[in-house]
Amino acid sequence: MAERAAHYVLPEGVAPGTVRSALEERFALEPGRRGVVDRTYFDTFDGLVRAAEMTLAWEDGRLVLADGDGRELATLERRSATEPVRTTDLAAGALRDRLAPVLDVRAATPLVSVRVRTQTLRVLDDERKTVARISVEQPSLALDGRRRVDLRARAAAVAVRGYDKALRRVRRVLEDDLGLDVADDLLVDEAVARAGGTPGGFSSKLELSLEPAQRADAAAVEILTQLTAIVEANLPGTLADVDSEFLHDLRVAVRRTRALQRELKAVFPPARLDHFRREMRRLQQITGPSRDLDVYLLDLDDLAGPVLEARPSELEPLRGLLTERRRRERRRMVRALRSRRTQTLLEEWPAFVEELPGLPEEDRPDAARPVAEVAARRIAKVYRRMVRLGEAIDEDSPPEALHALRKKGKELRYLLEFFAGLFPSATVRPMIKELKALQDVLGRHQDREVQAGMLRSLADEIAAREDGAAALLAMGVVVERLERQQADARARFAQRFARFAAPPRRAAVKDAFR
Repeated sequence: MAERAAHYVLPEGVAPGTVRSALEERFALEPGRRGVVDRTYFDTFDGLVRAAEMTLAWEDGRLVLADGDGRELATLERRSATEPVRTTDLAAGALRDRLAPVLDVRAATPLVSVRVRTQTLRVLDDERKTVARISVEQPSLALDGRRRVDLRARAAAVAVRGYDKALRRVRRVLEDDLGLDVADDLLVDEAVARAGGTPGGFSSKLELSLEPAQRADAAAVEILTQLTAIVEANLPGTLADVDSEFLHDLRVAVRRTRALQRELKAVFPPARLDHFRREMRRLQQITGPSRDLDVYLLDLDDLAGPVLEARPSELEPLRGLLTERRRRERRRMVRALRSRRTQTLLEEWPAFVEELPGLPEEDRPDAARPVAEVAARRIAKVYRRMVRLGEAIDEDSPPEALHALRKKGKELRYLLEFFAGLFPSATVRPMIKELKALQDVLGRHQDREVQAGMLRSLADEIAAREDGAAALLAMGVVVERLERQQADARARFAQRFARFAAPPRRAAVKDAFR
């Protein structure tokens, strides 16, 4: 098995030149490139590049994608060291092919800039063949645009293919003779941490540690504090339109907040809760149109696949109209998000959450009850409600009936996300699995209906545009495809619901949530 590269940090007091001196006593060395490089690291807000065990950096006028050992995987010339990296903006080639499945719709933005003094060395065998490469780096971090902070010096040793034994010999010198410590982080991680950031980015996933006997209001505070942090963290990226996932994650956090306000309402004082529920509903409403248009544009190529393959230009009038509408809706959304009313909500809501456990309990009957008891009651009730709604749906039921079931399913999904750790996983996991499958069918049914209706509503505006007649015909093909997909989802609903509401599942829910 081939050895991976070895990465080290130099202990305090060990100068980079010491590495060369120690190696020269054991090996024939040949100096390689020496110089200074300015490097800017990029990643998504949630650290997708790092999670894929790669780094993306700009240096010497090019983007460099490297693996965890520092080996270059793909490069691309690029002038800017500050513009976000979106795969849709990259020229076709190896870098785009490598990054596309990693970034998806996210943009990689600059994290930190470092200046690195480098010295490379080649380790030679008796025949003067290169058997390993050593690089020694002295990095410094740029802070506040001018001030520089020295980071730990580092060394890396990489074997040439087929010479793993040579690498092991080099490692013994570096570790045993020089006492170098194996690096427990990457240079980018150290730089991000020193700059005050979080290596690996920000996760919009909840990390909860609830206890069954915990007061229900205290559990609500733990959940809502994390949800509020997610909203606040994603707001700047939403306003700047860095990528569509900022708005998506912000809306999901708001939706989860509203669900908890509704499902655990008896832990809150009613009058103040009513106020915050109205304000959160408004926050959901003002961000909705922009998110819908994001989805339309992101899905357009998939929805119109056959049309675009045969006549790719015919849907450009539609794409242009959706882009214009998105621009208008974003302006409205940004004004609303920056308004005094929204800022007041984002200041008052976390303060209210923090003080919740200390408020009088006369009008909060569930506040001091064990959270497991309150959550079990709510999960069982929402599940039973879903079963009743689903059983009432037949072939003649309107689409609104399926949409109502989908909304109720979201409530159950959020409850299970919040409180799954309090109940037997043997019941919760299969329940979540079946709920996801049902929600996928319901979501596809609803989305296709809304998308088809939206396309029909644009017919007059499209017809008035240049090349509008051809675009209308193409849109008609897309609408037919959407209708077929909606019908397919409707046909699969009964099977999915039957699994979700099967007698053994009902019995398991009744036993677990009581």
